[in-house]
Amino acid sequence: MADKATLHYDGKTYEFPVIEGTENEHAIDIKTLRAASGGLITIDPGYKNTGSCESAITFLDGEKGILRYRGYSIEDLAEKADFLEVCYLLIFGELPNVEELEKFHSDIKTESHVDEEMKKILDGFPKSAHPMGVLSSLTSALIAFNPSSVNVSSEKDMYHAIVRILAKFPVLVAWTLRKKKGLPLDYGDSSLGYVENIHKMMFKKPNEEYKKNELVIEALDQLLILHADHEQNCSTSTVRIVGSSHAGLFASLSAGISALWGPLHGGANQAVLEMLQAIEDDDGDTKKYMAKAKDKEDPFRLMGFGHRVYKNFDPRAKIIKKAADQVLGDLGIEDPILDIAKGLEKEALEDAYFVDRKLYPNVDFYSGIIYRALGIPTEMFTVMFALGRLPGWIAQWREMRLNGEPIGRPRQIYIGENSRPFVTLNER
Repeated sequence: MADKATLHYDGKTYEFPVIEGTENEHAIDIKTLRAASGGLITIDPGYKNTGSCESAITFLDGEKGILRYRGYSIEDLAEKADFLEVCYLLIFGELPNVEELEKFHSDIKTESHVDEEMKKILDGFPKSAHPMGVLSSLTSALIAFNPSSVNVSSEKDMYHAIVRILAKFPVLVAWTLRKKKGLPLDYGDSSLGYVENIHKMMFKKPNEEYKKNELVIEALDQLLILHADHEQNCSTSTVRIVGSSHAGLFASLSAGISALWGPLHGGANQAVLEMLQAIEDDDGDTKKYMAKAKDKEDPFRLMGFGHRVYKNFDPRAKIIKKAADQVLGDLGIEDPILDIAKGLEKEALEDAYFVDRKLYPNVDFYSGIIYRALGIPTEMFTVMFALGRLPGWIAQWREMRLNGEPIGRPRQIYIGENSRPFVTLNER
């Protein structure tokens, strides 16, 4: 392949280098385009054809259904690693050995205390507040209790900031849920594993002893791993662009949470359950809604099927489908909503319309099913997504700062009014 791309415009010729990634991806490097051409830019709404950075964290091939973190397949990581190992891998580039993992976990436990005054901020929210709004606000509020900015040139400072947010964020997630449910706040138990402690903080009732369910913990661990990073998606790009202004880690993460909130991104798993509830309220006729989904004139959208990036089966969905089946079977839950979900899944996997278009159930479809089975309120689904995505956001922010990337500043094509004289108020 040529190592240069040539652009012919307005009688002139411009050459730009073509860079190649380690997975044989190619990109035209146009960072000198505007300067070289006297103002010419490209326009790419949604940045679907524009690479914002070079990154060594996550590789994604949507056509082949491949997802890898730092070179490790998502299938291997979901089966053989735990979430804390994946956190370390994403952030620091390599899987930890026994000593590194033990120190990492110990350091996180040391930093798990959240200032008591944070409870006052939480108390200011009504129970009706959406948990994502609460979580974003609490994450941003951490800045007030940790005001010093991170010295990115100091490995020690960077490590301390990372450990601090990995320690405190699960507490904020648990508090957000317990506020929603009217339960007393819980700090968890430092004798437990990272994910097990998260589960305890969220679900332990004040009048009952906490009982661990290995299958539930394993499913939750897998869900967090599957959501840990996904290349330059909306929220990750937001974290990087906010961080490019040299905003701190906590502020950048808070911005990422807000970006994740949207129904086209992290809110998709909530939208799946809301769709299932609407079908159940309408007599649970799945065939009727499958027909509506195939009708181009019908505004109904089948949520949780297909993916903007994956043009084949979502590799994460393959993994979590098995966990969903196991959790539902183990807990013995009888829930008409979950029955509808299974019915839609079966019909979509057998219907030529969906199979031909590769509209398979995606990770949002199955994650919503598991979260509901675990007793997590629908409004909390995106919060759980944020909990899983936390190490990916941290890794991307760290990489961006260490690489010294310039501040993000997209261009535009102006299509408004030309210069016109001002008309005074009494003459309009």
